[in-house]
Amino acid sequence: MLDAVTALSGSGPAYVFYFMECMQRVAAELGFDENTARLLVIQTFKGAAELADQSTDSAETLRKRVTSKGGTTERALAVLENARADEAIVRAVLAAAQRSRELGDELGSDKDKD
Repeated sequence: MLDAVTALSGSGPAYVFYFMECMQRVAAELGFDENTARLLVIQTFKGAAELADQSTDSAETLRKRVTSKGGTTERALAVLENARADEAIVRAVLAAAQRSRELGDELGSDKDKD
């Protein structure tokens, strides 16, 4: 499971930072200064992570609870769904796991040469 852990937890912070980058960039487009954008995004991620940590509910259930029918979040999530962001995330994590296997094989074959 090391390749899977590498793809999820080893590479995971980069996925989070990537999402944070995007949110900070759009915050600037919406008129926030860099420091305020950074603070809002960091606090949003901290709050969501804390809520998930303190709950036994699935991420799907938590997402549904904070998504009002006909509201702003529902509209944003529809854009992500239409862009098939979920599929892109799955492909990205699987690609990381595959690369981890490849690197392990390469290191293993280098070790066998000694």
